[in-house]
Amino acid sequence: MGWMFSMPGESLDGELPSLTPEERRLAERLEGHVETLAGSYPRRHHLHPERYRQAATYGVETFERMGYEVEREPVETDGETYPNIVAERPGETRPDEIVVIGAHYDAVRGSPGADDNASGVAGVLELARAWQKTESPARTVRFVLFANEERPWFRTDAMGSWHHARRARSRDEAIVVMISLEMIGYYRTDPGSQSYPAGLEWIYPERGDFIAFVGNLRSRGAVRASLEAFRMQDRHPSEGIAAPAWIPGIGLSDHWAFWEEGETALMVTDTALYRNPHYHQRSDRPDTLDYERMARVTTGLRRVLERWGRGIETP
Repeated sequence: MGWMFSMPGESLDGELPSLTPEERRLAERLEGHVETLAGSYPRRHHLHPERYRQAATYGVETFERMGYEVEREPVETDGETYPNIVAERPGETRPDEIVVIGAHYDAVRGSPGADDNASGVAGVLELARAWQKTESPARTVRFVLFANEERPWFRTDAMGSWHHARRARSRDEAIVVMISLEMIGYYRTDPGSQSYPAGLEWIYPERGDFIAFVGNLRSRGAVRASLEAFRMQDRHPSEGIAAPAWIPGIGLSDHWAFWEEGETALMVTDTALYRNPHYHQRSDRPDTLDYERMARVTTGLRRVLERWGRGIETP
């Protein structure tokens, strides 16, 4: 099997459409989530367990205010327990088929983690808010805020997403697709603002103004279906790739854990270190993000979730 660069539809080109009134309100809510997580709980990692747990409580209380029943799924970590935060809405006609939308809520040591990954958490929370208003969903949609994605726990037994994926496998759950939101808030329009693993610079844009849909070869159908649904909304530039998992950057988030358990999974990302100079730095602050673009991206992701949740898309 070869790599997949050709994707359905076309990326939005040219001037961005004006924000709708709903998107303006959405941008404000997204900014509020990021400000709270990166401003009030910047040290949300295992060396500051109280702040880490406070960030988890914020996720729980936000889901609960939306009307979800919330599970704190314990993840054991060197004698401490940090929870995955799980909220789901059961499907009505195909409830055994599960769509997982997730993002990690921890931050790397030394960084407030606004883009990485308060932005992804904000996206999950707002997708959950929108999904509560959806009528007659077919599939069960599960929203998860994962613990312990950052080092030293990445790709270890203490990684929250791997814990969740293993549990799902032990329960024989039918996960149709897992979508990881990993840094969705940083954009640049100046030429040369986007970099790539070697060779990809000849294929993809030189400006860092797009959102990327990324998967391994096993997940290529899900990448194509998700990107096609996103582009139907026509609100923001987008690119997609399905490539071998050993390519640098392809597996750098919670979707990797689901690949390890044989699941179909993809990442939605602003490409992290290939664009954002604040990646894993003290400067990854809320004021570096573009909340209007985040709102456009989240609007497009609503369309993606709708098609997966209603059972329109299959991997």
